[in-house]
Amino acid sequence: MTLPQGWEEAPLFTYLELVSSGVKHFQGTKKYIDTGSLETGRIRDGVDVDYATRASRANMEVEEGDVLFAKMKDTEKVYLISKDDVDHLYSTGFAILRIKDKSKLLPKYIYFWLRTTDFQRLKNNESTGATQKAINETKLKNFKITVPPIKTQEKIIALLEKAEQIKNWRKEADLLSENFLSSVFLSLFGRDVNHYDKWPVLTIRELAKKEKNSMRTGPFGSNLLHSEFVESGIAVLGIDNVVENKFTWKKRRFITPQKYETLKTYRIYPRDLLISIMATIGRSAVVPDDIPLTINTKHLAAISLDENLANPYFISYCFQSHPFVLEQIRQKSIGAIMSGLNLSIIKEIKIKLPPIQLQNRFEKLVRHFYEISANQNKSRDEAENLFNAFSQKAFKGELV
Repeated sequence: MTLPQGWEEAPLFTYLELVSSGVKHFQGTKKYIDTGSLETGRIRDGVDVDYATRASRANMEVEEGDVLFAKMKDTEKVYLISKDDVDHLYSTGFAILRIKDKSKLLPKYIYFWLRTTDFQRLKNNESTGATQKAINETKLKNFKITVPPIKTQEKIIALLEKAEQIKNWRKEADLLSENFLSSVFLSLFGRDVNHYDKWPVLTIRELAKKEKNSMRTGPFGSNLLHSEFVESGIAVLGIDNVVENKFTWKKRRFITPQKYETLKTYRIYPRDLLISIMATIGRSAVVPDDIPLTINTKHLAAISLDENLANPYFISYCFQSHPFVLEQIRQKSIGAIMSGLNLSIIKEIKIKLPPIQLQNRFEKLVRHFYEISANQNKSRDEAENLFNAFSQKAFKGELV
């Protein structure tokens, strides 16, 4: 690769050093940041620890301007330490880079460089380990970084900050969108609306179709043998398909058509209501009209509703947002180790039922919103692609 005049490609530790583990004795408590407490650009949370009883991995200290990243393979978590972060402890699951020669490198330049697909791909390729693969210091010594003049680094930083701001605006719009439907739902069906007290109360069992298997869970648990899965065939749904409170295809799992023939009573149909009954309990989604031949796991309740009485989109939002239903779920959650529901409990959940015409109007609003969301998703992908494209070109000297 030919670099612009004044640029150099240097071994990573020419102008940087890897911070060693070790914590000076301290009184009281400090906040401990592990890899689960941080995402790129943001510390989400942390736990208070004292010196004597802290976890063995809570053994890294930092300085302002350090840049850290998660060592684990397939994990992009990068963070630039500010003056507000220096009193925390950090996990040895992070590699922490410190600039040795500040006339050569800027911290924010390192922050953006660590986020490039080139660095992340190389990190993944060089990660080793029997269980959790991760990059180590020996491998990092072989990494090289492009080092432009400081003025050029400042231009690159300014460019990528603008590209990142576009991404952040998109995230903020997405968050507002996620809250919009719940707000509309409560304005239409909450306790303060007219005639709420006159609406009848019916159970899910009473709202389901009066036919065999209208309410069912699947045959497979989380320990489904890998030998049961094949590369293609009949899809098997799981909690991951409803975890966003709308139907999304996540991890694809398949069984053979022959296996399906023995399990077809567990089939999922268009407009079925899906409710998670383990782990993230109460998450719900409506099965799309174009669903292929599919069955579900035992951690999902599938309900075929009598749509003369209940609209699946309305019932789904009852499980997501309505205090009347959420309080029932909270009270009925069971399990000594992990709270959860079961199909018997789901059947007896009570719904305050408005007229079907009002429920159907809500579905039209939801469907229109999903159309808008699809365009938002395209916009989000475009913002992500723009940032990545700028990032790749910037660090090769092709933009400034």
